[in-house]
This record gives sequence, structure tokens and C-alpha cells, in this order.
Amino acid sequence: MIEEKLAAMNVFLPVPPTPAGSYIPVVRTGNLAFVSGQIPLKDGKVEFHGKVPTDISLDTARQAAKLCIINALAQLKAELGTLDKISKIVRVSGFVNSAPDFIEQPKIINAASDLLFEIFGDKGKHSRIAVGVASLPLNSTVEIDVIVEVNQV
Repeated sequence: MIEEKLAAMNVFLPVPPTPAGSYIPVVRTGNLAFVSGQIPLKDGKVEFHGKVPTDISLDTARQAAKLCIINALAQLKAELGTLDKISKIVRVSGFVNSAPDFIEQPKIINAASDLLFEIFGDKGKHSRIAVGVASLPLNSTVEIDVIVEVNQV
């Protein structure tokens, strides 16, 4: 079970963050679930904020990316009841609040991709984008959205 694996990794899913705008956290259509963009919220507050690398280091931004994925998984668990219904991570879109000359966004989003592979194995391999942006909501360092395939059980 995925949740047992998470516990063994010392990863615990929080109560899913509430939307910060006029949207819902997860939309399901057919056998796909689309998770709205997740920022690095912990206990209702942005844990990592600012631009990379001027305000926050690359390594710290990688922690932010992992927290975004943990929040996305919390949203999926709330929607699906269990993460064991996920049959494939299809796509990860990562946005990094970047200084104008920063070009290492993929290294940051790799932390999210690597975590998904560690959790889901081959089912965690996915397509991806990693984009630098001028700003993100609440000045968060990273925002990630995820598309997953869900078993029709």
C-alpha cells in the first residue's frame, strides 16, 4: 500500500490545503484526475517563499517542490479515498519563482519527480515541464500541478 510506503519513508500527508481561489482541488474526468496547482503550504502558511536563487537556495527550493507534491498527494487521497487507486502519474507541471537569469528550474522540479518515482516506482514516471516565472501566488517559491491516471475500481 502506498500510504504504508509513505509512513516507512517518514512522509505523512497533511490535511489537504483549502483552495486559495475560485477553483476545486481535484477534477476527475474519465480515468484521469487533475490536481490544481499546489504551493508549499504547511499548517496553512507558505513554508517556502521568494525567488530562486536570490531569496532562497536551489536546495531549499527542492524541499519546496517536495512539499508541493506531498500536498498534491493529500488532495488526491481526499478525492480518491486511497492513493492505491493511482495507476500512473501522467504529468507534472512545475513553476519556479525565479530571478531573471536563473536557468536551473529542472533541478528543482527533479526533487518532485524523484519523490514520485520513489513512492510509486515505474508508475511514478511521468512527462513534465519545469518553467521559471516572475512570481507565484503568495510569493511561494514553487507551484506544482499533477495529472494522474486512476484505476476504475
